Amino acid sequence: MGVVTISASYGAGGPEVGPAVADRLGLAFHDRAIPARVAGRLGVSQDDAEANDERVVRGLWRLVASLGAMPDPIGGVVPLTGEPDERAYREQTERVLREIADGPGGVVLGRAGALVLRDRPDALHVRLDGPPEARLRAAVERYGRPEEETRREMQANDTTREAYVRHFYRCDPAAVRHYHLVVDGTALPPGTVVDLVVAAARARGIG
Repeated sequence: MGVVTISASYGAGGPEVGPAVADRLGLAFHDRAIPARVAGRLGVSQDDAEANDERVVRGLWRLVASLGAMPDPIGGVVPLTGEPDERAYREQTERVLREIADGPGGVVLGRAGALVLRDRPDALHVRLDGPPEARLRAAVERYGRPEEETRREMQANDTTREAYVRHFYRCDPAAVRHYHLVVDGTALPPGTVVDLVVAAARARGIG
């Protein structure tokens, strides 16, 4: 079936485009919520799990280690001996992404999917981006929150995502070389962006 990975900066439409693409292609949608799923099982908030630097990533997985097992986002638990370090966190995330790709496939949002699955011929890697002020305007309109609050959230989110990729993969998540398709999600209607991604996925035999 294949897999589509979507890397999206805040306000570029990733949470809207991803599920729509999955629906059109008849694939499952897997969002960037691996830490959020873990957080739900630990009884902590998604905000705590997705704070804006890798220190909280380490802190979250220390909490997991304190329970003696690491919840597996696909199902079940992975027994641990001792506290998982950053390498263990990254390896578990990569394992989940590869299981998705090796299984029924799907549309994956975030978690550096384009880097983890970069060598797969049955994958399409997409980047949604746009100028910061345009992304801010789009987010304010889409989510209906005050501009300054949205700006702070955008800055924190962008910082988190960039820090994750730079920390674990030592590269810029916005670099076009990582993707087959790069779209300014602020310059086109969401439906048009979905059409572009679906057309590119089908051209690679996905869906």
